[in-house]
Amino acid sequence: MSRLVRDAGLLLMVAALALSATLAWRHWTSPTIVDAAKQLQSREQLAVLPDGSYDNQPLDHPLPTPVAQRPTSRILAAYRAELAGTPTAIIVITRTQGYAGPIVLSIAIATDGRLIGSQVVEQQESPGLGARLGDAQVNWLQQFANRHLGNHWALRRDHGDFDQLSGATVTSRAVISALQEALSYFDEQRSVLLEGTTHE
Repeated sequence: MSRLVRDAGLLLMVAALALSATLAWRHWTSPTIVDAAKQLQSREQLAVLPDGSYDNQPLDHPLPTPVAQRPTSRILAAYRAELAGTPTAIIVITRTQGYAGPIVLSIAIATDGRLIGSQVVEQQESPGLGARLGDAQVNWLQQFANRHLGNHWALRRDHGDFDQLSGATVTSRAVISALQEALSYFDEQRSVLLEGTTHE
């Protein structure tokens, strides 16, 4: 009986040590993991800007976002990119509902209202279909570069200017609407976004 108690005590001690070591390791690495995730997200959000087009830290100074949201998307954040103190672009982070879940996009808009580029930050679309939204080989988002609010923001099958992501009609329509609404937000808030004071 005493041997059984001794073995059980030893087992409990080993389990307690293992648990303590795991918790200590998690506590020690957690800030590093969080930091790495933030840096990755920042890189994804800023990837829509051409190299050399800004010299500030846009993500450090968020701009005001609208209280009234867009019909099919939600503006999550906006930032101003500057070069030598002059605005060069506005980055809009927006979320829309795709086929399988939310799609978060980073969208760069030039000071003249032209869409510079867009990048998927987060999505849960079906593999092989809507998930190809951010696929560099498919490069579907490239067709929106240099477009502006005056374009027909719809699929060609809906009498618009844009090709559909093959097999992903719902995803395609959601993204097109989100891009148009980001341009509309920029157009409505142009003076605030380009000339207003950033939050320190």
